[in-house]
Amino acid sequence: MKLSRRSLLATTTAAVAASGAPAAAAPAAGGDRPLRTGFERLAAGGYDLLDGDRVGIVTNPTGITRDVRHIVDVMHADDRVDVTAVFGPEHGFRGTAQAGGSEGRYDDPATGLPVYDTYQKSGQPLADIFTASGVDTIVFDIQDVGARFYTYIWTLYDCMEAARLAGKRIVVLDRPNPVTGVSAEGPVLHKEFATFVGRQPISQAHGMTVAELALLFNEEFLTSPVSLDTVRLSGWRRSDFYDASGLPWVPPSPNMPTPETALVYAGTCLFEGTNLSEGRGTTRPFELLGAEGIDRGWAAAVSELGLPGVHFREAYFAPTFSKFQGRTIGGVQLHVHDRAAFDPVRTGIALLITAKRAWSGFAWRSDNWIDKLTGSTLVRTMIDAGADTDDVVAGWEQELAAFRRTRRQYLLYR
Repeated sequence: MKLSRRSLLATTTAAVAASGAPAAAAPAAGGDRPLRTGFERLAAGGYDLLDGDRVGIVTNPTGITRDVRHIVDVMHADDRVDVTAVFGPEHGFRGTAQAGGSEGRYDDPATGLPVYDTYQKSGQPLADIFTASGVDTIVFDIQDVGARFYTYIWTLYDCMEAARLAGKRIVVLDRPNPVTGVSAEGPVLHKEFATFVGRQPISQAHGMTVAELALLFNEEFLTSPVSLDTVRLSGWRRSDFYDASGLPWVPPSPNMPTPETALVYAGTCLFEGTNLSEGRGTTRPFELLGAEGIDRGWAAAVSELGLPGVHFREAYFAPTFSKFQGRTIGGVQLHVHDRAAFDPVRTGIALLITAKRAWSGFAWRSDNWIDKLTGSTLVRTMIDAGADTDDVVAGWEQELAAFRRTRRQYLLYR
């Protein structure tokens, strides 16, 4: 039997109370209430929520304090909490691995703690790792970027399901959605297309924080609920972009160097499903797109659409790795000039359509990876049939409206 939303939110409230932190609230007018992360509130309460437990932490280089110390280092040095293990996701705990890689099992040189690899592990095998580690409670603290195909939210989902199987508790420490939490946009995943870039039917840009997603996962998608506590942010508004947080930005993955990258990622990551470069191997991944044989015509074509909040510049670049390594290619660079008006998913669709029309060499990846990224065959087949941007967007609106209704139940902030 699944817990009711009221029970889940009561659990969340109890967790915050147990941590000794004040109740979360929207910042005062003018932004004069400082933002506090879930970790900051947990620490301010003396780690009471973790009292008496052997604690394992799922994190990566983004799990830092505002003076850029890693939370594992801080907690390991504090006698009030018993940290006994670390669990590393894709790219690893200390962030040494590129896309599609991890760090494996090792002992952390800085703390001596055992680090277990969670990447591409789920279900009973991951539960067995949790059991072997000897922890009682698993703490999750990773900065997300707001897109369904960014894998850390599915690391959270897999850890929740594995913790349930292993009889462990999950505590999620919240961090801001860097591209705001105003709305959900884009196609909703169909379950038959579930992969590690999308386990469950949420929209492409979900507009939620990790704590909100944890509540949604627990109520809507887990086989049965896990023992879950969340520690909320304080001083965060749904309309806030990352620069309003006052927090330092640490790249959550090697190709997410700035908050501006996150702003476009939910749309331009779709180019991973094509034979064009998505800008990996440049200093502006996901903002630069291109291929050999593309000229100024693409930038002109997409600019003519008058998409809100963004300009497109003719650009030439030579990726240092990934597609077209070491070769100079042509394409576009996105320049977002109005973040509030910019719609990354609609823009990504428009870029795909105009690229296909402007360049005769356009092709989808042979494994139809685009279907995994978008969550169904709809985007690919409609573009191949000659649909325009409005038609493609209209094709997912009914499913998106249903997800928005579900999502609304789990939002913790105004």
